[in-house]
Amino acid sequence: MKIDPYLHAALVLQGAGKEITKDSLMSVLKAAGASADEAKAQVLSEAVKGVNFEDLLKSAAMPVAAAPAAAPAEGGEKKKEEKKEDPAKQEAAAAEGLASLFG
Repeated sequence: MKIDPYLHAALVLQGAGKEITKDSLMSVLKAAGASADEAKAQVLSEAVKGVNFEDLLKSAAMPVAAAPAAAPAEGGEKKKEEKKEDPAKQEAAAAEGLASLFG
């Protein structure tokens, strides 16, 4: 699955504490050697205004972190096997949901 470079640029800017604007997105994309489309950068900068990235990333990472490895049962008892989703599928679903926010 290919993730949109505009999304990566927005996350880099957010992580650096910078404002996500059309110009800042264009700068990050050009610095990375990617082709940059001003219209896409403008749409994304408008779409992420007011988005709380910290909450969004926490909720996207929660399903992966909430699946700890099961401890072996003590005393020879077998514990009921819980249905677990493949962590790779969870990560893909989280990334897909995050990417859908940015068109």
